Amino acid sequence: MAIKITWTQPDKQDAKPTVAGIGDTVRVHYKLIEKEKVSGKAKREVHVTTRERIQVFEGILIAVRGSGSDTMMTVRRIGTGAIGIERIFPLTSPWIRKLEVKKRADVRRAKLYYLRARKGRLASKLNEADVRKNATAGVG
Repeated sequence: MAIKITWTQPDKQDAKPTVAGIGDTVRVHYKLIEKEKVSGKAKREVHVTTRERIQVFEGILIAVRGSGSDTMMTVRRIGTGAIGIERIFPLTSPWIRKLEVKKRADVRRAKLYYLRARKGRLASKLNEADVRKNATAGVG
């Protein structure tokens, strides 16, 4: 049985919920608040400017933990220089603005931690050869 998560926008309850599963490539639109201190000509003139922006984090959904309102999802992507970046998002966070499923995947594991050991381009996608190999190994 595949693990699926269902997410709806907190401010739009009548909207269609987004359903994502383990192995899917998802885009999480996350609201960030940046604060910056700006000093004027005199040292005592310090102004704090705040800026809000939406950061998009796209990667493979490798794990879902918890249940109910405590559900957390772990998304992994490959950054520049083939460095793996993982982020944990609480599913009920008010800072998540949108959750999009870009590509669906059919996996046979609940946690895809084995993707951490892969290097380079192999870590950024689920290998179709592995899926075929696992499918033919059970036949017989």
